[in-house]
Formats: sequence, C-alpha cells, structure tokens
Amino acid sequence: MTNFVLNMLSTENAEIAVGAALSDGVAFGGLRLFGIVMPAAWTAAPITFQASHDNGVTWHNLYDADGVEVTVQAAASRYIALDPVLYSAVSMIKVRSGTASAPVNQVAACDVGLVLRSV
Repeated sequence: MTNFVLNMLSTENAEIAVGAALSDGVAFGGLRLFGIVMPAAWTAAPITFQASHDNGVTWHNLYDADGVEVTVQAAASRYIALDPVLYSAVSMIKVRSGTASAPVNQVAACDVGLVLRSV
C-alpha cells in the first residue's frame, strides 16, 4: 500500500519583494523540488536559482553538469513541472527573476510557490 503521508505535496513560498529580483532562501526540509506555481502578478522573466548545500551558509548560482545555468521559462499564472534530480543536492534555494547576468526586478511583490515532495 502506498504511504500517502510520505508522498503528499507541500508548498513553500519564495517571496520576491517589489523592486527586487531575488527571493530570500527557502529550506526544503528534507523534501525535493518538483514544481513551481507562478503568481498572476509576475513581471515577464525566466527563473534561475541560487542554491545552498549547507543550510544557507553559502550560496551559489545553480548550473547543470554541462555548465549551463538552470533556467525555467516562467510566465504568470502557470504551474511548471520540474525535474527533481536537478535539485536533489540542494538544502535551500533562492528564486531569481531573470538570470545571474541579467536579473529582472519585479514590479509587484511576488510569491513564487515551490512545490515540494518526499521521494
């Protein structure tokens, strides 16, 4: 029988303040990132990340094994499914509007929902 308690989804918000491009850090609490829920008030921009492997002591821009910045093509009011393998060694994450080299400040405060789940 499936253990539904262990497989339930949880959502944590990564808030990007008005006039800013980077959220505060969000802890995964032992869960893995599976999706993003985009707010209606999103100023058009892709999403990239800063990741921490040591519970927020150090932060690095997130790149894949090929050296490409992990980028999500985001838009307002979307649910975006993610590959959880890319985030499996991350304990905390910051969401960035835009890329590391070209951040995009949000016109309104935005709560980007991070959909987490145990594996």
